[in-house]
Amino acid sequence: MRVAVFGAGYVGLVTGACFAELGHHVVVRDVLTEKIDALRQGEVPIHEEGLAELLEKNRERLSFTTEVEEALSEADVVYVAVGTPPTHSGDADLTAVWTVIDELPRVARRIVLAMKSTVPVGTGRAVRHRLGERGLENVGYVSNPEFTAEGTAVNDFLNPDRIVIGSFDPADGDVVAELHKDIDAPILRSDVNSAEMIKLAANAFLMTRISFINEIANVCEATGADVVKVAEGVGLDRRLGPHFLRAGIGYGGSCFPKDSLALKQLASNSGYHFQLLAAVIEVNELQKRRVVGKLERRLGSLRGKRIALLGLAFKPGTDDMREAPSLVLAGRLQAEGAEVSAWDPVADPTGQLDGVAIAGSALEALEGADAAVIVTEWPELRDLDWAEAGARMRNRLVVDGRNMLDPATLRAHGFEYEGIGRAVN
Repeated sequence: MRVAVFGAGYVGLVTGACFAELGHHVVVRDVLTEKIDALRQGEVPIHEEGLAELLEKNRERLSFTTEVEEALSEADVVYVAVGTPPTHSGDADLTAVWTVIDELPRVARRIVLAMKSTVPVGTGRAVRHRLGERGLENVGYVSNPEFTAEGTAVNDFLNPDRIVIGSFDPADGDVVAELHKDIDAPILRSDVNSAEMIKLAANAFLMTRISFINEIANVCEATGADVVKVAEGVGLDRRLGPHFLRAGIGYGGSCFPKDSLALKQLASNSGYHFQLLAAVIEVNELQKRRVVGKLERRLGSLRGKRIALLGLAFKPGTDDMREAPSLVLAGRLQAEGAEVSAWDPVADPTGQLDGVAIAGSALEALEGADAAVIVTEWPELRDLDWAEAGARMRNRLVVDGRNMLDPATLRAHGFEYEGIGRAVN
């Protein structure tokens, strides 16, 4: 089949590359000329494991363009994979979605418009109405939400837990199902509204688990319990499982913060106060700031102190810094008068961390530091020579915001160690 993908971001590129891997012919369209030019030359603008290799492997079935007509010339299915960032009110900004809809020309043949972007419930009905107003009766509509995580997106797409297809016309859903026929996963067919809600509800539940274990971690700190052992014991319950039960400094990224606000606002706009989700969001915001309190208890005033942030991306395996905890931490530390250095193996913080000294290595970031904060659980930090790190630091203090390091090993090297939800020695 022939597929057009509108949007060459994280979701769009992974979608296009994976459909090409499945044997389909794909055209990826984006409005940014420099991004399309780079892709045509084999340059991948994002860091995502396996993506560059997949794009190179399937070059004969992949093309890139800025032109709507070129993307749609022979397309059977048109995927919308554009950004839907939050507005000041918390609603999803659908400007890019509506731009795609309004750019669609009239076509003589039947094509299916498939929504991959995360959108509020009811968007499909509004899109179908707009298509009708424009006389595009030949354009069907399907909600086919993505459930990929940055860092593992290629594997998540090709080996998903489920494929959700919501359609107004079952025949349009059949077309999208056919696209995925070589993927071994259950296909859930539903109405469009339910498909849109499945995406938001799944992310909301994952966020709830993260905020819950972080709340438990905070209680563990107050009572002397170890949240790592607590999470292990809870996760062995077959009714619950171990997933998303790792305490830390909160979630970030392009999906969770945006989707939580969108669902909360969707509920409010519908006349319902989503109290649980409001608490989940609040807990996550406060969790990022607890690190500053830990540093102040150990160091006193942070004015003039040098703090090294190790890891800037919101999670390992990606260069994405959208809504990353590192941004909040850097801002709060600078507000307290601290000097901040930082390191990340792939993320480019240009223009996002004013006044922060960006180091070329973790050891360089630790030079003269009064404390190190583990922000992103990059494997390089687990393998770091902490004896040398301690020799470079002015004060041997580690606040492990991801509970990834062995406290005994750090203490053996003369460090004060403090994790999240772990008893302080």
